[in-house]
Amino acid sequence: MSTRKSEKVVSLGDFRIFETDQFLTDLYSRLGSRQEKIIARLRDDVYPQLRLQPYFGRNIKKLKGYRPETWRYRIGMYRFFYEIDDSRKIVFMIAIDTR
Repeated sequence: MSTRKSEKVVSLGDFRIFETDQFLTDLYSRLGSRQEKIIARLRDDVYPQLRLQPYFGRNIKKLKGYRPETWRYRIGMYRFFYEIDDSRKIVFMIAIDTR
């Protein structure tokens, strides 16, 4: 589930957010009519939180048994999966799926 090829840098902060090719493919093909609303939520709520603290939060959960370590952020029925490179302060958004 891991791919480190980054397509786009979203913003700078304590952590930087990179959206991988797979994440962008999922973003523009899996969300249907909710696409605009979810993109706005990512931009306005999720990414600011992940920039400051990607390890803990109300909708954040570390997944068990994944290597490299993987977290998920939940928005309704959607799960946004990401990996953290703490040494470089980068959050890699890697995939989207439904529950």
